[in-house]
Amino acid sequence: MLNQTVLVGRLVSDPELFETESGKKLTRITLAVPRSYKNVNGEYDTDFIGCKLWQGVAQSTSEYCKRGDLVGVKGRLQTSNYETEDGVKYITEVIAEKVTFLSGKK
Repeated sequence: MLNQTVLVGRLVSDPELFETESGKKLTRITLAVPRSYKNVNGEYDTDFIGCKLWQGVAQSTSEYCKRGDLVGVKGRLQTSNYETEDGVKYITEVIAEKVTFLSGKK
């Protein structure tokens, strides 16, 4: 079995570092990733993909990246669910194993 994904996109907002109750560092980011083909209107659509970063990857990304920066993310897909008044909702997100900073120094 294989569960691996590689994304290249721009950060939608500045990464914020959080600490869980158990003391682990966590950052959630959203990547804007343009599709490689045009839609019926001749435009490129963009997917907004949520990623969860833990520990050292979370720390360095929150320190060195900001909104609009180009990054590469290597990780795995993970699905979780939660219950609301409307029923069960499912979330699919990327759990990042590695983040590569692709924006040059300014």
